[in-house]
Amino acid sequence: MYTKKDLQRMARLKKSPAYMRAYEDLKFLSREDLRPVRLQLELLKPEVMLQEQGIRSTVVVFGSTRTVEKADILPVVKALEKKAAREPDNTQVADSLAIARRLLAKTKYYDQARAFARLVTSAYQTNGQNDYVIVTGGGPGIMEAANRGAHDVKGKSVGLNITLPEEQFPNPYITPELCFQFHYFALRKMHFMMRAKAMLFFPGGYGTMDELFEALTLVQTGKVKSLPVILFGKEFWTKAVNLQFLRDEGVIGPQDIELFRYAETAEEAWRKIQDYYREKGRPYVPSDRPQKAKSAKVTRAASRSRRVRGR
Repeated sequence: MYTKKDLQRMARLKKSPAYMRAYEDLKFLSREDLRPVRLQLELLKPEVMLQEQGIRSTVVVFGSTRTVEKADILPVVKALEKKAAREPDNTQVADSLAIARRLLAKTKYYDQARAFARLVTSAYQTNGQNDYVIVTGGGPGIMEAANRGAHDVKGKSVGLNITLPEEQFPNPYITPELCFQFHYFALRKMHFMMRAKAMLFFPGGYGTMDELFEALTLVQTGKVKSLPVILFGKEFWTKAVNLQFLRDEGVIGPQDIELFRYAETAEEAWRKIQDYYREKGRPYVPSDRPQKAKSAKVTRAASRSRRVRGR
């Protein structure tokens, strides 16, 4: 028979961190030497949930967080115009006004990203089919526009959010069951590529450039199956990135200029994606395949991580 002191000691033992189940011990899972486990979890959780939602193929949309609807930026422009009129010698105000006007001109890209998502979602999310599902980084701007377009036509879309020093909040148009948060950029990048059948790049900054050159490098080196890379807005991209200069300097090959195409409208971008697959003699949607048993999901996820779309 245990004494009262023994029972008190047993109660304390049950509260010890060492007694906690490993998968419930967040402090333990956050240790530096548990990083390989966390990496595996960040691979598997989205993969399993994407499979459960029947997402077979995707089209990924990138672009600036600062590209918003016209109604959002127009009041900013008008306020700066009034301030510039009051302070004609204020160069800082003049510079801010010039930038705001350029952002106002870029609102057309918000509209086109939204229109593209509506177009593709309407075409390939019918009768339970989940192909060309829109994927974004989950944030505002162009990402919001693409998720919103899918939401407009009651379709699914994916948001791959990332933990940042300044907290990023998911935009409200992502399908709740497909709204993920990553800690590791590397695993997020893998999930952008794993089901991608096409990638669209709207005007953007460092993040957009990072994803663009990552995609071009993977295609150039054959680490993924070739896929259409669409640069939206030729005027912007030819100024922002002089790829012809790189070709003329001999640091990329002549064939590398053919890794991407330009588009100006949602309809043109969608047509160029379809043309790409017709020219390659490849179907632009996966062939129907029987669903495997649920117990095979983890095996398929691990296999997919090794192949990363035909690696």
